[in-house]
Amino acid sequence: QCRLSGLWRNEQDSLMEISALRDNGDFQGKYLTRVTLSGGCAHISPLKGIQQQPGEGGWPTFAFTVRWDKFSNATTAFAGQCFVDSGGKETLTTMWLLREAVGSLKEDWKATR
Repeated sequence: QCRLSGLWRNEQDSLMEISALRDNGDFQGKYLTRVTLSGGCAHISPLKGIQQQPGEGGWPTFAFTVRWDKFSNATTAFAGQCFVDSGGKETLTTMWLLREAVGSLKEDWKATR
């Protein structure tokens, strides 16, 4: 079984801590990113999400958002799935979209990465 709660590290050396996983799948935590749009130092930002409980024998899917309000006018949405290999190692795989605020509708084309 894959458990989302706990401390996770990604290939960019950013850290995510999921501290509260409720029975209904809601969770919250903190994200410490080492990668910033401004190239600055690492910052802690709040995250909120939900885990879809898997069917029998399945691996849970999940989604969460991170609000980068301390150092950037952007929000990132992540969606992914949790897996456990034959050795018991848990791995999260995710895709993300980052939305940066722009000054006008004409600039909307460059707002999402």
